[in-house]
Amino acid sequence: MTVEAGGFEARQREREWFHGLTVPPGSWTVLRVDGRGFSKFTEASFEKPFDPRFSACMVETAHALMAEFAAPYVYTESDEISVLLDPAAALFGRGVEKLVSISAGVASAAFTHAAGVPAHFDGRIWLGTTASDVVDYFSWRQADATRCALNGWCYWTLRKAGKSAREAGGILEGAGIPEKNELLYAHGINFTELPAWQRRGVGLYWETYEHTGFDPVREIEVAATRRRVRVERELPMKDEYRAFVGELLQPIGSGSRRTR
Repeated sequence: MTVEAGGFEARQREREWFHGLTVPPGSWTVLRVDGRGFSKFTEASFEKPFDPRFSACMVETAHALMAEFAAPYVYTESDEISVLLDPAAALFGRGVEKLVSISAGVASAAFTHAAGVPAHFDGRIWLGTTASDVVDYFSWRQADATRCALNGWCYWTLRKAGKSAREAGGILEGAGIPEKNELLYAHGINFTELPAWQRRGVGLYWETYEHTGFDPVREIEVAATRRRVRVERELPMKDEYRAFVGELLQPIGSGSRRTR
């Protein structure tokens, strides 16, 4: 039986059911990638509960995603990275499959390169309709960072004190924030004094700065405005963080950028 080539190809492409799914034009979009199986992976390769080497790998991965998607803001905590897209962005025709697969692929490649061992990420898309939605999103993720940091410090403090995984989990089950803080304090750890990047995550955004150069033709010093990525490891928290994110969102699409 002879199959007409054009019709055959068209019928196969019709079976790519989700290929036409796109992000609505003008929507606020966040790509979030998470490390796949990172609980066991990090336990085997990094110090617990927090390893500066792991954080450095995550920041390098976040930087790669920022460059790939021309993102105005990227936030990373634990083993996840949230990449904010400009509402005007039309990357890959706003195709959901492309955005999810490429973000996960870039993250996997960048982290593997940084860490020197194979690692994999999965991806998903979050959508918002207003700037306030975006502020809520990043506030939510920072709250998750604080919760995970407190749990992680409690769990690994107990493990290092000789408790088994089952025993440590049993002690923490049902414990509230005050009890967890007291547990750490009993072991000489003040949670509020731990590095901010562990408790609040790390933010990356573009900033402009004044650079002084030399004009060899006129033989004078000249000032120029340049742009660079700022890695912020001392993020504010709660309402101050919400205001910080809101300020970052204001110039998006207007061509201006935050100046430091």
